[in-house]
Amino acid sequence: MFAIFLSIAPIFLLLVLGYLLRRNGIPSIEFWNLNDRLVYWVLFPALLFNNTSTINLSGDLLASFAAAIYAGFGGAVLFALVSSRLANLSGPTASSVLQGAARHNSFIALAVAERLIGAEGLALASLVTALLIPVTNITVVTLMVMMIHGGGAPRAVIGAVLRDLARNPLLIAVFLGIAANSLGATSIPIVHDMTRILGAAALPIMLLCVGANIRLRAMSSAGLPVALSVIGKLMVFPALILAAAQFVDLSETALLVLIFYGAAPTAASAYTLARQMGGDAPAMATIITLQTALSFITLPLTVLLVQQL
Repeated sequence: MFAIFLSIAPIFLLLVLGYLLRRNGIPSIEFWNLNDRLVYWVLFPALLFNNTSTINLSGDLLASFAAAIYAGFGGAVLFALVSSRLANLSGPTASSVLQGAARHNSFIALAVAERLIGAEGLALASLVTALLIPVTNITVVTLMVMMIHGGGAPRAVIGAVLRDLARNPLLIAVFLGIAANSLGATSIPIVHDMTRILGAAALPIMLLCVGANIRLRAMSSAGLPVALSVIGKLMVFPALILAAAQFVDLSETALLVLIFYGAAPTAASAYTLARQMGGDAPAMATIITLQTALSFITLPLTVLLVQQL
């Protein structure tokens, strides 16, 4: 347990550093706002392309990964919907519970995979990211429209989501990476050298950005919606991944990478989506901050438990 915690500790210290830097205006608030865009449009796509183009892909690996990760995701979505209905939560608040339970922070999962497993873990984590991005976005946004607006005019919103996915730099990077991999172009001169350098810079900068978006004051408003999201994301999601893994052929390394995603906190971008779509943004801010703080403890514990099992 202590060894796992020591291995993951630098990741969370980078989150704390990002928080402290932004709070003290170092180098400036504008820098952190622009840095998010640099990560999204340049660094993260470079990392995904480099890893998906060089990983040893097989149909069995993809099928096993998809079965396990989608079982966890689907179970978390179902838990959020049922628990929100039983708790009689309003549509906007229920949508924040949904995001909190079903979405994932890829940056933290990728960093943990690299830290604990190395290059193989990072490559496998990139593959999980590729599987989750389109399914998560389409499912969550569609359900949010129905929960917040009562299903009114969902086609226009879903159409907008599909258009956004078509020009999503992360999906484009994954598509190009898999295409290059399939064609055997796993070492393109200059291109792979450049994306490898950019990818090496991606994780530390991404973690600093995640930390910069933490809002500690939001933690004072924790309540039932926050508790439901924590149960859904940090308990239901990884538990169902582990259960599904018993029925598919996965190595211990591959299973651990999947668990990293299940046990990672929800996405920091969920706050922006809640605000843009009319969800409960204050509850979403609380969920993101509390889950990130709890994951300091729950993520190492979950990894230890899976290793023991």
